[in-house]
Amino acid sequence: MAARVVLVPYLVFVALVVFLPADDASRVTGIVWWAAHALADLGLPLGETAVVLEFAANVALFVPIGLASRLAFPRVRPWAIVVAGCLGSTCIELVQLAIPSRVSTVSDVVANTLGALLGVALAAVTSAAGHRVGRRGPA
Repeated sequence: MAARVVLVPYLVFVALVVFLPADDASRVTGIVWWAAHALADLGLPLGETAVVLEFAANVALFVPIGLASRLAFPRVRPWAIVVAGCLGSTCIELVQLAIPSRVSTVSDVVANTLGALLGVALAAVTSAAGHRVGRRGPA
């Protein structure tokens, strides 16, 4: 039940981040550019660093979706959650085509799908760890 309570507001947050015009969304996602510039000050190439950090941010954006979805809907097969993440990301990118200040990319779909997969895997790890602790009993 708690996972469902967390999932809904998180999905609203994601919708705001991905559908706001780029200037408004940059208030939330500006940390990627801040980090890229900070790493560039340390000698890393700015362009490549920004691309890697943006990809990582897109992965991280969907990890909670995969995790919370798996915990909220345990009867749904894990692969179905990953496919739903991919389809959701594809829909986001298609809508972004209609938003003049946004850029739609296949790499975002790949990163978001990877994030959903990692979230599902994290749910499996935490569930397995919880079962092991539960079998041993309290310390």
